[in-house]
Amino acid sequence: MTEVPALSVQGLSVGYTVKGVLQHVLKDVSFTIGRGEAFGLVGESGCGKSTAAYAVLRYLARNGSVEGGEIRIDGRDVYQLDAAALRALRREKVAVVYQDPGRALNPSIRIGDQLAEVFELLGVPAADRAQRSIGMLEKVRIKNAAVVARSYPHQLSGGMQQRVAIAMALASSPTLLILDEPTTGLDATVEAEVLDLIQALRREFDASILFISHNLAIVTRMCDRVGVLYSGRLVEEGPTRDLFAAPCHPYTTELLRCLPRPGMDKATAPLATIPGTLPEPGSVMQGCVFAARCRLADDRCRAEDPPPEGTAPRMVRCHHTDRLAELETEAEAPVHVRKAAGAAALELRKVAKTFGHGDQKVRALREVSLTLNKGETLGLVGESGSGKTTLARAMLGLIAPDAGGEVVLDGQVLHPDLKRRSLDQVKALQIVFQNPDSALNRSHSIARIIGRSMTRLLGLRGAARGEKVKSLLASVRLADRFLDAVPKQLSGGLKQRVAIARAFAGDPKVVICDEPTSALDVSVQAAILNLLVEMQAQQDVSYVFISHDLEVVRYVSDRIAVLYMGELLEVGPAAEVFAGPQHPYTRTLLAASSGEAPGITGAGGPQAQGCIFHALCPARIDGRCETERPAEKMVTPDHMIRCHLEAEALRA
Repeated sequence: MTEVPALSVQGLSVGYTVKGVLQHVLKDVSFTIGRGEAFGLVGESGCGKSTAAYAVLRYLARNGSVEGGEIRIDGRDVYQLDAAALRALRREKVAVVYQDPGRALNPSIRIGDQLAEVFELLGVPAADRAQRSIGMLEKVRIKNAAVVARSYPHQLSGGMQQRVAIAMALASSPTLLILDEPTTGLDATVEAEVLDLIQALRREFDASILFISHNLAIVTRMCDRVGVLYSGRLVEEGPTRDLFAAPCHPYTTELLRCLPRPGMDKATAPLATIPGTLPEPGSVMQGCVFAARCRLADDRCRAEDPPPEGTAPRMVRCHHTDRLAELETEAEAPVHVRKAAGAAALELRKVAKTFGHGDQKVRALREVSLTLNKGETLGLVGESGSGKTTLARAMLGLIAPDAGGEVVLDGQVLHPDLKRRSLDQVKALQIVFQNPDSALNRSHSIARIIGRSMTRLLGLRGAARGEKVKSLLASVRLADRFLDAVPKQLSGGLKQRVAIARAFAGDPKVVICDEPTSALDVSVQAAILNLLVEMQAQQDVSYVFISHDLEVVRYVSDRIAVLYMGELLEVGPAAEVFAGPQHPYTRTLLAASSGEAPGITGAGGPQAQGCIFHALCPARIDGRCETERPAEKMVTPDHMIRCHLEAEALRA
């Protein structure tokens, strides 16, 4: 007897009615997920990945409708269930972990009470709910579960919030778990912990997984099979490792080429990008959906929709699978990278920051001293809570460092309060935020958003301002037609280009890039990184580049600074830091990022003496590391490590 799959999607077509017109966003999508299997769904933003998940759960918006096909969970047709049966299915068989746990958790209810609500729905007696909640928190490897249960969501880190969201999802022992970008925004070590946790719980609960992500490396690590969506069409499917090692569709091939390759940096070659943009939702197209952006497309591709070809478990929709080698032979354009000058653009001198008072004091930064040279990119890495954002806010004057710390721009000590800095100093130091939706005024046009910055920082008005705005938009590869658009009319990548243009509106000398690509898919990420490199070459600007993605940091940075619990543990040229020797903490970050080792478990703590990392260090020297603070050690003339181990021991 054939085993009934956990999820079967056959011929699924979904549309949204906008202003009375039906716009198709999924067309004839079919895939199955077996018992205990993990299936990945990948593709650019706007391809229909989340719509597929919402359709599975019957969570489509009011203007959304299933136009064809069927969805079965454990053999039951989801769209034939009545309201009571559907609630029972969602309560007992299916669970979802969303991208942003901060939005998924109720900020006004304690963690334990939110978990208890799940057990209440499952019919657990009131007397047992609190203990069951604590037990579930312990199952997702949360230490001091009883304390966490009494906490509110805002009192937990992003990684801890995501663990709580996973605990709530698994409380009902579901047969199908849907994970929608569950690690976006998490640092490398927390991401590794969460992924290891999901794998362990998947085995324990024998759960099947639908894993939605734009991070191809994570999908490779987590999923048995993968489907590639483009413009609502499943264009390729197969075993994950086979498909990514030897893709059969031009779109999959182009996605993989967008990733930074080992040994590649900004001076070697630009990142590959996919020309053009996704078709508008609801676009009526003949032929292959990818033809408009495909470098192999011909008249047949534009006229005939390729049928699915291949034998199980591989499937591909393409007329030219025999020509994929041509995509690898395209010569990369030459790269113009300006060499960083020796003069300092920005200096940090013993910048420390303490929050709270009395017994509640928390040292967020510990006498951080750094130099950023003109035209240089300094990559700032470390886990969430290491102090990266606090350091960026101190540079910008949004928080004042403790007495004795200084931020120096072009030889001038900056006032710790942004409001007390001169206009020239304000325009010289700008920032690009992670989320352009939060950074851009939704009600203003793109021309007004950028133009206001130019008026404030440069004093430009009228025709002069208009010409400058157009010139700046052209430099970030945005056409004039976007001048009158508002942010909600733009994709995530286009909005981030606007945010970059605004940062450059005052001709800055230093730009802080705070996770500028973490929420973007790989093709848009490549285009944004290329743009930042190009803008740096044109304007000789310096970057502080904050990111959790170490491959991106490796590609874009000249030097790397590693921060742990507010203290710099390593600073050096990017090539040396990644090649070694490395501080044990840096090595842990790199191992977690590559999937070679789990993330750091437990948590370090502020020490009155000794190395701040000693409690978690696999190479600690007992009797010394916990009592004696290591001094800065120069392993090469421009490579500093704060560790008791000698360079040879670090290499070993």
